[in-house]
Amino acid sequence: MLSLVKNSVATTQGFTKYGAAINYWNVIVNKSYATKDNAAKNIVYVDGVRTPFLQSGTSYKNLTPYDLATHSLVALQKKIKFPQEVVEYIVYGTVMQEVKTSNIAREAALAAGYSDRTPAHTVTMACISSNQALTTGMGLIACGVYDVIVAGGVEFMSDIPIRHNRRMRSLMLQANKAKTIGQTLSLLGGLRPQHFVPDLPAVAEFSSGETMGHSGDRLAAAFGVSRKEQDEYALRSHTLAANAQRQGYLTDITPYKVPNVDKVVDKDNGIRVSTPEQLAKLKPAFVKPYGSVTAANASFLSDGASAALIMSEQRALQLGLTPKAYLRNFTYVSQDPIDQLLLGPTYAIPKVLEKAKLGVKDIGVWEIHEAFAGQILSNLKALDSDWFAQNYLGRSTKVGTPDLSKWNAWGGSLSIGHPFAATGVRLATHTANRLIREDQQFGLIAACAAGGQGVGMIMERYPGAKV
Repeated sequence: MLSLVKNSVATTQGFTKYGAAINYWNVIVNKSYATKDNAAKNIVYVDGVRTPFLQSGTSYKNLTPYDLATHSLVALQKKIKFPQEVVEYIVYGTVMQEVKTSNIAREAALAAGYSDRTPAHTVTMACISSNQALTTGMGLIACGVYDVIVAGGVEFMSDIPIRHNRRMRSLMLQANKAKTIGQTLSLLGGLRPQHFVPDLPAVAEFSSGETMGHSGDRLAAAFGVSRKEQDEYALRSHTLAANAQRQGYLTDITPYKVPNVDKVVDKDNGIRVSTPEQLAKLKPAFVKPYGSVTAANASFLSDGASAALIMSEQRALQLGLTPKAYLRNFTYVSQDPIDQLLLGPTYAIPKVLEKAKLGVKDIGVWEIHEAFAGQILSNLKALDSDWFAQNYLGRSTKVGTPDLSKWNAWGGSLSIGHPFAATGVRLATHTANRLIREDQQFGLIAACAAGGQGVGMIMERYPGAKV
C-alpha cells in the first residue's frame, strides 16, 4: 500500500495553481478546556451510536429522515442510560433538507421524548455537518453556556425533495393569491408542457456547476493516481470493513426495526468484497470514457443517522459516566472549491496537529472520510510532497505519510456508506472505539466537504474507557 503514495513530488508538480490563495477557517476554542487538571473544562465524548448505513433505495426507502434521526436519539439514550433531562441542548446536522421538518433537530428531539424546554437547532456544512454539530457543542460547553449536549446528523437520499420549476412555482403562487375563480382559471389556462419539467437536485457545486465525481476524477489525474491504485484502495476499504463487521467491532450500530416491515436492520449493507478483476471491468462513472472514478471506488448514496453525547468531564463524573475519549482540538479549513475541492484533509491535518502540538507519528488512530479512493490517495500524495507543502501549505517541508496500518482500519465511507450529515459522528465514534481497542492515545479525524471545505479533529483516549 505504501507504493500508492511514493513519488509524490513528481506527481504533484502537475497540480494546477488555482489554489495558491488559501483561506483558512480556524475555529479557536479556549485551550484551558484541554488541561487534565481541570475537569470542569475538559470536554469528553461519552459515546455515540448510529443506525446501520444503508444504500439508498433499500430497506429504509419508505421512511423519512425524521424517522432515522428520532431512532438515533432514542438509541443513544438507551445505550448510555442517561436521564434525558440532563441534556441541555441538541445540535443536529442535515444536508438535503426535508422542508416539512426543516429544523430536524427540534422535531426529532421532541419525537424522541426530550423535553419541549430543551433547545435544538440544525446545522449544515455538507459532508462535515455532524462534525460541525460536535464542535458547535464543544464551543457551547467551553464557553460555559451548557454542560451536556447531544450532537448528531442524518441523511436520507432515498427520498430527496424535488421542486416544481421556477415558472410553475411562480404560477402557483399567483393562483394562490387570485381572488376570483375567473382569475384562477385565467392563470391555469397559461399552463404549458414546460411548466411540468421539475428542478432535479444534483450533487454538484453551485459555484462551479461541477459534480464532485468530476472533481474527483480531475484531482486523481492531477496527482497521477491510476485507476488500478483507486480500485486497490477501494478493495482495501471493503475488506477491512468486512473484517470489522465479522469480528463485531462495529458496536456503534444500533439495530432498527423498520416500521410496517417484518425486518430488523442490524448491519451496513454496502460492504462488498469484490476482486481486482471485477473492479477493473467497471466503466467510468463521470468522465467518460477516459475517467478513473467508478461506482466501486466512489462512496455511494446512503441513508442513515448518528448521535453522540458530549459533556464537560466534571458533569460526566457527577453522573457516574465513564467517557470513551476527550475531545481535544479542532479546526476548519477552506480552499479553492474547484481544483482543491477534495483536499480538505491535507489542509486540516497539519493545522490541527500544530494546534495540539503533535506530529504525524503521535497519531495512533486515523479516521479519514473516504469520498473517493482517488481523493484519499491524492491527499496522501499531497501530505507526502515537499513541493505541495511549499507551494500551498506555507511549510518548508512535507507533512509526512501517516502509518497506513492505523488508517481507517475498520474501513471507511467507501464501504460502510456515507449519509452526508451522519458521517462525522460515525468517524468520531470509530475513533473513540479504536483508541480503546487498539490501545492508542491520540486519534485524528479529517474530512473534505462540498465548497472546498474541510475539518480536522483530535481525540484522546479516556483513562479506564471501555468499548
